[in-house]
Amino acid sequence: MRVKTPYIEALKKQQEDGADTTKNSGEPSEPSERDLSPKKMSDSYHKVVLPLAQDPWLLDNYLNANGNIRLGTLFMDLDALSGIIAYKHTGESVTTVTAAVDRITIKHPLKELCDLELSGQVTYATGRSSMEISLQVARVPNNGSEVLKEDVLMTCAFTMVSLDPSTKKPINIPALQINTEDERRLYKLGENNYSAKKELSKTTLRKQTPNDQESDLIHAMWLKQLEYHDVTTSVHKPDNVVYMDSTRLYSSQIMQPQYRNRHNFMIFGGFLLKATFELAFCCAASFSHSRPTFLSLDPSTFDNPVPVGSVLYLTATVAYTDPPLVDMYAKSSDDHKQSQFTKVQIRVDSKVRDIEHGHTKPTGQFNYTFLLEKSVKVMPRTYGEFMIWVDARRRVERVAAVLDESEVAGGPRDGPNRNGTRGITE
Repeated sequence: MRVKTPYIEALKKQQEDGADTTKNSGEPSEPSERDLSPKKMSDSYHKVVLPLAQDPWLLDNYLNANGNIRLGTLFMDLDALSGIIAYKHTGESVTTVTAAVDRITIKHPLKELCDLELSGQVTYATGRSSMEISLQVARVPNNGSEVLKEDVLMTCAFTMVSLDPSTKKPINIPALQINTEDERRLYKLGENNYSAKKELSKTTLRKQTPNDQESDLIHAMWLKQLEYHDVTTSVHKPDNVVYMDSTRLYSSQIMQPQYRNRHNFMIFGGFLLKATFELAFCCAASFSHSRPTFLSLDPSTFDNPVPVGSVLYLTATVAYTDPPLVDMYAKSSDDHKQSQFTKVQIRVDSKVRDIEHGHTKPTGQFNYTFLLEKSVKVMPRTYGEFMIWVDARRRVERVAAVLDESEVAGGPRDGPNRNGTRGITE
Protein backbone atom coordinates (compact mmCIF):
# COMPACT_ATOMS: atom_id res chain seq x y z
CA MET A 1 0.00 0.00 0.00
CA ARG A 2 1.14 3.58 -0.72
CA VAL A 3 -0.17 4.81 2.67
CA LYS A 4 -0.26 3.03 6.01
CA THR A 5 -2.62 5.19 8.08
CA PRO A 6 -6.17 6.35 7.28
CA TYR A 7 -6.13 10.09 6.71
CA ILE A 8 -8.64 10.82 9.47
CA GLU A 9 -6.35 9.11 12.01
CA ALA A 10 -3.27 10.96 10.76
CA LEU A 11 -5.16 14.27 10.88
CA LYS A 12 -6.38 13.67 14.44
CA LYS A 13 -2.86 12.80 15.57
CA GLN A 14 -1.46 15.95 13.99
CA GLN A 15 -4.12 18.05 15.72
CA GLU A 16 -3.51 16.37 19.08
CA ASP A 17 0.27 16.78 18.82
CA GLY A 18 -0.07 20.36 17.67
CA ALA A 19 2.86 19.94 15.29
CA ASP A 20 3.12 20.40 11.54
CA THR A 21 4.98 17.30 10.36
CA THR A 22 5.54 18.85 6.94
CA LYS A 23 7.90 21.50 8.31
CA ASN A 24 11.45 21.46 9.68
CA SER A 25 11.43 20.78 13.42
CA GLY A 26 15.11 21.66 13.79
CA GLU A 27 15.99 18.51 15.72
CA PRO A 28 17.26 15.40 13.89
CA SER A 29 15.10 12.34 14.48
CA GLU A 30 17.55 9.85 13.05
CA PRO A 31 19.60 7.69 15.44
CA SER A 32 23.27 8.65 15.45
CA GLU A 33 24.23 5.12 14.40
CA ARG A 34 22.56 3.60 11.38
CA ASP A 35 23.52 0.57 9.36
CA LEU A 36 25.04 2.13 6.24
CA SER A 37 26.85 -0.99 5.05
CA PRO A 38 26.70 -1.43 1.24
CA LYS A 39 23.77 -3.34 -0.19
CA LYS A 40 23.38 -5.45 -3.30
CA MET A 41 21.16 -4.34 -6.17
CA SER A 42 19.09 -7.47 -5.72
CA ASP A 43 18.30 -6.47 -2.10
CA SER A 44 16.01 -3.73 -3.36
CA TYR A 45 14.50 -5.64 -6.30
CA HIS A 46 10.70 -5.63 -6.29
CA LYS A 47 8.02 -6.53 -8.79
CA VAL A 48 4.25 -6.18 -8.96
CA VAL A 49 1.88 -7.95 -11.37
CA LEU A 50 -1.23 -6.20 -12.68
CA PRO A 51 -3.65 -8.97 -13.81
CA LEU A 52 -5.37 -6.73 -16.34
CA ALA A 53 -6.32 -9.56 -18.70
CA GLN A 54 -7.86 -11.55 -15.84
CA ASP A 55 -9.67 -8.87 -13.84
CA PRO A 56 -12.02 -6.63 -15.89
CA TRP A 57 -12.87 -4.49 -12.84
CA LEU A 58 -9.20 -3.74 -12.25
CA LEU A 59 -8.83 -3.09 -15.97
CA ASP A 60 -11.51 -0.40 -15.67
CA ASN A 61 -9.00 1.76 -13.79
CA TYR A 62 -6.40 1.44 -16.55
CA LEU A 63 -8.46 1.95 -19.73
CA ASN A 64 -9.28 5.10 -21.62
CA ALA A 65 -12.36 5.62 -23.80
CA ASN A 66 -10.69 3.93 -26.79
CA GLY A 67 -9.80 0.78 -24.88
CA ASN A 68 -6.10 1.66 -24.64
CA ILE A 69 -4.00 1.65 -21.47
CA ARG A 70 -4.00 4.97 -19.60
CA LEU A 71 -0.33 5.80 -19.32
CA GLY A 72 -0.93 8.36 -16.59
CA THR A 73 -2.26 5.60 -14.33
CA LEU A 74 0.82 3.48 -15.05
CA PHE A 75 3.03 6.48 -14.21
CA MET A 76 1.34 6.64 -10.81
CA ASP A 77 2.10 2.97 -10.24
CA LEU A 78 5.73 3.40 -11.29
CA ASP A 79 6.26 6.23 -8.84
CA ALA A 80 4.67 4.18 -6.05
CA LEU A 81 6.89 1.22 -6.97
CA SER A 82 10.01 3.39 -6.91
CA GLY A 83 9.08 4.39 -3.35
CA ILE A 84 8.79 0.74 -2.27
CA ILE A 85 12.18 -0.02 -3.83
CA ALA A 86 13.78 3.02 -2.23
CA TYR A 87 12.63 2.02 1.26
CA LYS A 88 13.90 -1.53 0.75
CA HIS A 89 17.31 0.05 0.20
CA THR A 90 17.22 2.75 2.91
CA GLY A 91 15.03 1.26 5.60
CA GLU A 92 11.88 2.80 7.11
CA SER A 93 13.55 5.37 9.39
CA VAL A 94 14.04 8.02 6.69
CA THR A 95 11.71 10.07 4.52
CA THR A 96 12.21 9.39 0.81
CA VAL A 97 10.83 11.65 -1.91
CA THR A 98 10.86 11.71 -5.71
CA ALA A 99 13.40 14.30 -6.88
CA ALA A 100 13.31 13.72 -10.64
CA VAL A 101 12.16 11.46 -13.43
CA ASP A 102 15.18 11.08 -15.67
CA ARG A 103 13.34 9.51 -18.59
CA ILE A 104 10.35 7.32 -19.45
CA THR A 105 10.39 5.77 -22.91
CA ILE A 106 8.13 3.43 -24.83
CA LYS A 107 10.05 0.37 -25.99
CA HIS A 108 7.39 -1.83 -27.62
CA PRO A 109 3.75 -0.65 -27.70
CA LEU A 110 1.10 -3.07 -26.54
CA LYS A 111 -0.80 -4.71 -29.38
CA GLU A 112 -3.32 -6.38 -27.09
CA LEU A 113 -4.41 -6.20 -23.48
CA CYS A 114 -2.43 -8.48 -21.20
CA ASP A 115 -1.18 -8.89 -17.65
CA LEU A 116 1.65 -6.46 -16.89
CA GLU A 117 4.69 -6.90 -14.66
CA LEU A 118 6.20 -3.76 -13.09
CA SER A 119 9.68 -4.33 -11.68
CA GLY A 120 12.82 -2.47 -10.71
CA GLN A 121 15.73 -1.99 -8.33
CA VAL A 122 18.23 0.60 -7.15
CA THR A 123 20.97 0.78 -9.79
CA TYR A 124 23.02 3.75 -8.61
CA ALA A 125 23.79 4.89 -5.06
CA THR A 126 27.11 6.26 -3.82
CA GLY A 127 26.23 6.47 -0.13
CA ARG A 128 25.01 10.04 -0.18
CA SER A 129 21.33 10.97 -0.02
CA SER A 130 20.22 10.21 -3.59
CA MET A 131 19.74 7.01 -5.54
CA GLU A 132 18.66 6.10 -9.07
CA ILE A 133 15.99 3.47 -9.49
CA SER A 134 15.58 1.73 -12.85
CA LEU A 135 12.14 0.33 -13.66
CA GLN A 136 10.39 -1.44 -16.48
CA VAL A 137 6.87 -2.44 -17.47
CA ALA A 138 6.60 -5.69 -19.39
CA ARG A 139 4.16 -8.33 -20.52
CA VAL A 140 4.04 -11.06 -17.86
CA PRO A 141 6.19 -13.93 -19.15
CA ASN A 142 4.78 -17.41 -19.54
CA ASN A 143 5.46 -20.11 -16.94
CA GLY A 144 7.78 -17.96 -14.85
CA SER A 145 10.36 -17.53 -17.60
CA GLU A 146 12.51 -14.42 -18.09
CA VAL A 147 10.98 -11.32 -19.66
CA LEU A 148 11.90 -11.11 -23.35
CA LYS A 149 13.23 -7.87 -24.80
CA GLU A 150 10.30 -7.55 -27.19
CA ASP A 151 7.85 -7.89 -24.27
CA VAL A 152 9.12 -4.74 -22.51
CA LEU A 153 6.53 -1.97 -22.87
CA MET A 154 8.48 0.86 -21.24
CA THR A 155 11.58 1.64 -19.21
CA CYS A 156 12.28 4.53 -16.89
CA ALA A 157 14.60 5.91 -14.23
CA PHE A 158 13.60 7.81 -11.09
CA THR A 159 15.91 9.76 -8.79
CA MET A 160 14.88 9.49 -5.15
CA VAL A 161 16.32 11.47 -2.24
CA SER A 162 16.28 10.48 1.44
CA LEU A 163 15.67 13.11 4.11
CA ASP A 164 15.74 13.23 7.89
CA PRO A 165 12.03 13.06 8.87
CA SER A 166 12.36 16.00 11.29
CA THR A 167 14.90 18.39 9.76
CA LYS A 168 13.89 17.58 6.15
CA LYS A 169 17.59 17.72 5.26
CA PRO A 170 19.36 15.13 3.05
CA ILE A 171 20.74 12.14 4.90
CA ASN A 172 23.23 9.46 3.88
CA ILE A 173 22.03 6.06 2.70
CA PRO A 174 23.81 2.74 1.99
CA ALA A 175 26.00 2.63 -1.10
CA LEU A 176 25.65 -0.15 -3.67
CA GLN A 177 27.84 -3.24 -3.67
CA ILE A 178 28.64 -4.17 -7.27
CA ASN A 179 29.14 -7.89 -7.88
CA THR A 180 28.62 -8.67 -11.57
CA GLU A 181 29.46 -7.20 -14.96
CA ASP A 182 25.79 -6.51 -15.65
CA GLU A 183 25.51 -4.61 -12.36
CA ARG A 184 28.65 -2.68 -13.23
CA ARG A 185 27.09 -1.70 -16.56
CA LEU A 186 23.87 -0.54 -14.87
CA TYR A 187 25.86 1.39 -12.28
CA LYS A 188 27.90 3.06 -15.00
CA LEU A 189 24.72 4.17 -16.78
CA GLY A 190 23.50 5.72 -13.55
CA GLU A 191 26.86 7.40 -13.01
CA ASN A 192 26.77 8.87 -16.52
CA ASN A 193 23.23 10.08 -15.95
CA TYR A 194 24.25 11.76 -12.68
CA SER A 195 27.16 13.51 -14.41
CA ALA A 196 24.90 14.62 -17.26
CA LYS A 197 22.47 16.21 -14.79
CA LYS A 198 25.30 18.10 -13.11
CA GLU A 199 26.44 19.43 -16.49
CA LEU A 200 22.86 20.33 -17.31
CA SER A 201 22.63 22.54 -14.24
CA LYS A 202 25.63 24.51 -15.51
CA THR A 203 24.13 25.21 -18.93
CA THR A 204 20.66 26.45 -18.02
CA LEU A 205 19.56 29.67 -19.63
CA ARG A 206 19.75 31.35 -16.23
CA LYS A 207 23.50 30.75 -16.31
CA GLN A 208 24.35 30.54 -20.01
CA THR A 209 23.04 32.89 -22.69
CA PRO A 210 22.01 31.56 -26.12
CA ASN A 211 25.05 30.62 -28.19
CA ASP A 212 25.76 31.94 -31.69
CA GLN A 213 23.75 29.27 -33.47
CA GLU A 214 20.78 29.68 -31.12
CA SER A 215 20.94 33.47 -31.55
CA ASP A 216 20.88 32.99 -35.33
CA LEU A 217 17.81 30.76 -35.02
CA ILE A 218 16.02 33.32 -32.84
CA HIS A 219 16.82 36.05 -35.32
CA ALA A 220 15.63 33.95 -38.25
CA MET A 221 12.27 33.26 -36.57
CA TRP A 222 11.90 36.94 -35.73
CA LEU A 223 12.46 37.76 -39.41
CA LYS A 224 9.79 35.20 -40.27
CA GLN A 225 7.34 37.06 -38.02
CA LEU A 226 8.10 40.33 -39.77
CA GLU A 227 7.64 38.66 -43.11
CA TYR A 228 4.25 37.25 -42.11
CA HIS A 229 3.05 40.71 -41.02
CA ASP A 230 4.50 42.68 -43.93
CA VAL A 231 1.57 43.90 -46.03
CA THR A 232 3.90 44.68 -48.93
CA THR A 233 4.67 41.00 -49.51
CA SER A 234 2.50 38.10 -50.53
CA VAL A 235 3.88 35.87 -47.77
CA HIS A 236 1.36 34.83 -45.13
CA LYS A 237 1.70 32.65 -42.06
CA PRO A 238 1.02 29.05 -43.14
CA ASP A 239 -1.96 27.32 -41.57
CA ASN A 240 0.35 24.73 -40.00
CA VAL A 241 2.35 27.37 -38.08
CA VAL A 242 0.90 28.16 -34.65
CA TYR A 243 2.04 30.90 -32.29
CA MET A 244 3.29 29.55 -28.97
CA ASP A 245 1.06 31.75 -26.80
CA SER A 246 -2.05 30.25 -28.40
CA THR A 247 -0.99 26.67 -27.54
CA ARG A 248 -1.22 27.04 -23.76
CA LEU A 249 -3.66 25.03 -21.67
CA TYR A 250 -4.28 25.53 -17.95
CA SER A 251 -5.68 23.52 -15.09
CA SER A 252 -6.17 24.03 -11.35
CA GLN A 253 -7.37 21.66 -8.67
CA ILE A 254 -7.45 21.23 -4.91
CA MET A 255 -5.11 18.53 -3.63
CA GLN A 256 -7.22 15.94 -1.83
CA PRO A 257 -5.90 13.40 0.72
CA GLN A 258 -6.73 10.44 -1.57
CA TYR A 259 -3.49 11.20 -3.44
CA ARG A 260 -1.25 11.71 -0.41
CA ASN A 261 2.07 9.94 0.04
CA ARG A 262 2.91 7.57 2.87
CA HIS A 263 3.74 10.53 5.11
CA ASN A 264 0.08 11.60 4.90
CA PHE A 265 0.24 15.35 4.34
CA MET A 266 1.98 15.67 0.97
CA ILE A 267 0.79 14.60 -2.50
CA PHE A 268 2.77 11.72 -3.95
CA GLY A 269 4.79 12.25 -7.10
CA GLY A 270 2.85 9.74 -9.19
CA PHE A 271 -0.28 11.88 -9.04
CA LEU A 272 1.68 14.86 -10.40
CA LEU A 273 3.00 12.69 -13.23
CA LYS A 274 -0.52 11.59 -14.11
CA ALA A 275 -1.95 15.13 -13.96
CA THR A 276 0.86 16.70 -15.99
CA PHE A 277 0.87 13.91 -18.58
CA GLU A 278 -2.85 14.16 -19.22
CA LEU A 279 -2.69 17.95 -19.59
CA ALA A 280 0.32 17.57 -21.92
CA PHE A 281 -1.63 15.07 -24.02
CA CYS A 282 -4.56 17.49 -24.26
CA CYS A 283 -2.19 20.31 -25.21
CA ALA A 284 -0.61 18.27 -28.02
CA ALA A 285 -4.06 17.20 -29.26
CA SER A 286 -5.38 20.77 -29.21
CA PHE A 287 -2.27 22.01 -31.00
CA SER A 288 -2.45 19.44 -33.80
CA HIS A 289 -6.19 18.62 -33.95
CA SER A 290 -5.15 14.97 -33.97
CA ARG A 291 -4.50 12.13 -31.53
CA PRO A 292 -0.84 12.34 -30.45
CA THR A 293 1.32 9.29 -29.79
CA PHE A 294 3.40 9.36 -26.61
CA LEU A 295 7.13 8.83 -27.12
CA SER A 296 8.86 9.82 -23.89
CA LEU A 297 8.96 11.80 -20.71
CA ASP A 298 12.26 13.66 -20.89
CA PRO A 299 14.27 14.73 -17.80
CA SER A 300 11.82 16.39 -15.40
CA THR A 301 12.14 17.69 -11.85
CA PHE A 302 10.12 17.88 -8.63
CA ASP A 303 11.30 21.14 -7.06
CA ASN A 304 9.00 21.51 -4.04
CA PRO A 305 6.44 19.31 -2.28
CA VAL A 306 2.71 19.75 -2.84
CA PRO A 307 0.77 19.80 0.45
CA VAL A 308 -2.62 18.17 0.89
CA GLY A 309 -5.26 20.92 0.80
CA SER A 310 -3.28 23.28 -1.42
CA VAL A 311 -4.23 24.36 -4.96
CA LEU A 312 -2.14 22.98 -7.82
CA TYR A 313 -1.83 25.09 -10.97
CA LEU A 314 -0.55 23.52 -14.20
CA THR A 315 0.35 25.26 -17.46
CA ALA A 316 1.09 23.22 -20.60
CA THR A 317 2.85 24.84 -23.56
CA VAL A 318 4.06 23.56 -26.92
CA ALA A 319 7.75 24.35 -26.41
CA TYR A 320 9.37 22.90 -29.53
CA THR A 321 8.55 21.05 -32.74
CA ASP A 322 10.87 18.89 -34.82
CA PRO A 323 11.32 19.54 -37.72
CA PRO A 324 11.42 23.17 -36.56
CA LEU A 325 10.20 26.21 -38.45
CA VAL A 326 13.80 27.08 -39.39
CA ASP A 327 16.75 24.73 -39.64
CA MET A 328 20.11 24.90 -37.86
CA TYR A 329 21.43 27.27 -40.50
CA ALA A 330 18.65 29.78 -39.78
CA LYS A 331 17.04 29.33 -43.20
CA SER A 332 13.60 28.15 -44.16
CA SER A 333 13.30 24.43 -43.65
CA ASP A 334 11.85 23.75 -47.09
CA ASP A 335 12.93 20.13 -46.89
CA HIS A 336 10.65 19.64 -43.90
CA LYS A 337 7.51 21.39 -45.09
CA GLN A 338 5.97 18.19 -46.40
CA SER A 339 7.14 16.02 -43.51
CA GLN A 340 4.51 13.46 -42.60
CA PHE A 341 5.46 13.35 -38.92
CA THR A 342 6.24 15.97 -36.29
CA LYS A 343 7.75 15.45 -32.87
CA VAL A 344 6.35 17.93 -30.40
CA GLN A 345 7.72 18.67 -26.94
CA ILE A 346 5.17 19.82 -24.36
CA ARG A 347 6.44 21.65 -21.29
CA VAL A 348 4.20 21.55 -18.21
CA ASP A 349 5.04 24.02 -15.42
CA SER A 350 3.48 23.42 -12.03
CA LYS A 351 3.06 25.65 -9.01
CA VAL A 352 1.21 25.34 -5.73
CA ARG A 353 -0.63 27.94 -3.69
CA ASP A 354 -1.37 27.87 0.03
CA ILE A 355 -5.11 28.63 0.39
CA GLU A 356 -4.87 30.30 3.79
CA HIS A 357 -1.90 32.59 3.12
CA GLY A 358 -1.86 32.83 -0.66
CA HIS A 359 1.83 31.92 -0.90
CA THR A 360 2.77 30.49 -4.30
CA LYS A 361 5.88 28.51 -5.23
CA PRO A 362 6.97 26.41 -8.22
CA THR A 363 6.80 22.66 -7.74
CA GLY A 364 8.31 21.25 -10.93
CA GLN A 365 8.73 21.21 -14.68
CA PHE A 366 7.72 18.21 -16.79
CA ASN A 367 8.73 17.66 -20.41
CA TYR A 368 6.75 15.26 -22.61
CA THR A 369 7.46 14.32 -26.23
CA PHE A 370 4.69 13.19 -28.57
CA LEU A 371 4.58 12.15 -32.22
CA LEU A 372 2.03 13.73 -34.57
CA GLU A 373 1.07 12.23 -37.91
CA LYS A 374 0.99 15.61 -39.62
CA SER A 375 3.22 18.62 -40.26
CA VAL A 376 2.67 21.40 -37.73
CA LYS A 377 5.13 23.89 -36.24
CA VAL A 378 5.24 26.22 -33.26
CA MET A 379 6.50 29.82 -33.47
CA PRO A 380 7.55 31.83 -30.40
CA ARG A 381 6.99 35.60 -30.45
CA THR A 382 8.27 37.08 -27.17
CA TYR A 383 11.74 36.85 -25.64
CA GLY A 384 10.40 34.61 -22.88
CA GLU A 385 8.90 32.25 -25.45
CA PHE A 386 12.15 32.17 -27.41
CA MET A 387 13.92 31.09 -24.20
CA ILE A 388 11.37 28.30 -23.71
CA TRP A 389 12.02 27.22 -27.32
CA VAL A 390 15.82 27.28 -26.89
CA ASP A 391 15.60 25.37 -23.60
CA ALA A 392 13.46 22.67 -25.24
CA ARG A 393 15.80 22.49 -28.24
CA ARG A 394 18.79 22.01 -25.92
CA ARG A 395 16.94 19.25 -24.12
CA VAL A 396 16.20 17.45 -27.39
CA GLU A 397 19.89 17.55 -28.30
CA ARG A 398 21.04 16.39 -24.86
CA VAL A 399 18.58 13.50 -24.81
CA ALA A 400 19.75 12.42 -28.28
CA ALA A 401 23.37 12.44 -27.06
CA VAL A 402 22.49 10.39 -23.96
CA LEU A 403 20.58 7.87 -26.08
CA ASP A 404 23.57 7.49 -28.38
CA GLU A 405 25.81 6.76 -25.37
CA SER A 406 23.30 4.24 -24.01
CA GLU A 407 23.13 2.46 -27.36
CA VAL A 408 26.89 2.08 -27.31
CA ALA A 409 26.68 0.72 -23.76
CA GLY A 410 23.91 -1.66 -24.78
CA GLY A 411 21.91 -0.93 -21.65
CA PRO A 412 18.27 -1.55 -20.88
CA ARG A 413 17.57 2.18 -21.24
CA ASP A 414 19.20 2.24 -24.66
CA GLY A 415 17.15 4.86 -26.42
CA PRO A 416 13.99 3.54 -28.04
CA ASN A 417 11.95 5.59 -30.47
CA ARG A 418 14.92 7.35 -32.02
CA ASN A 419 13.21 7.27 -35.40
CA GLY A 420 9.95 8.62 -33.98
CA THR A 421 7.87 5.80 -35.43
CA ARG A 422 7.00 3.86 -32.31
CA GLY A 423 5.00 4.93 -29.33
CA ILE A 424 1.63 4.61 -27.71
CA THR A 425 -1.52 6.71 -27.68
CA GLU A 426 -3.22 7.70 -24.46
